[in-house]
Amino acid sequence: MRVFTIPNAISLLRLLCVPVYLVLLFGRDNRAAAAWLLGVLGMTDWVDGYLARRLDQVSELGRALDPIADRLTLVVGIGSMLWLGAAPMGVAVLALAREVTVSVAVVVLGALGAKRLNVTWWGKTGTFLLYFAFPMWLGSTSTLSYAPLLGVLAWVFCLPGLVAGYYAAWQYLGLSRAALAAGRAERRARAAPSL
Repeated sequence: MRVFTIPNAISLLRLLCVPVYLVLLFGRDNRAAAAWLLGVLGMTDWVDGYLARRLDQVSELGRALDPIADRLTLVVGIGSMLWLGAAPMGVAVLALAREVTVSVAVVVLGALGAKRLNVTWWGKTGTFLLYFAFPMWLGSTSTLSYAPLLGVLAWVFCLPGLVAGYYAAWQYLGLSRAALAAGRAERRARAAPSL
């Protein structure tokens, strides 16, 4: 299994930037810098997947690390904005509920022996759009000169992001049943005595 790859390094860097984001937001009270960092982390979400395919560096670790980095960054980002009132509460709760539900479902499915689910195009698109929407909302509450424009653009990214994210969650219902059945069949095949 390949561990030391460029995409894995990017995913790990994203995870390490989560505390930096929190320090900027709460320790330094610099909403503009925190918004920019969160936006950059959103862009690197696309970059690591692209590089993994382009450089032929797709790995099992990367398939696990990338969604963990996505979920953790979004949950911390959205949760912090909900705490500060920097994003509309209804939208933040919908986005947060989806992220937490998917995260818990993945853990439960893994515990039940399901095969690992791959991220769908809809899921990736929803996450990508939300990665832009929420930093824009945070930026709209900062001292940036273009803060009002960011508030408008946040809605442009958020609404399709939520639709794509919830559609992906619906898709995962069917995919999770198949993954659970496949995982159980694999375990039965391994446990069966060879003739």
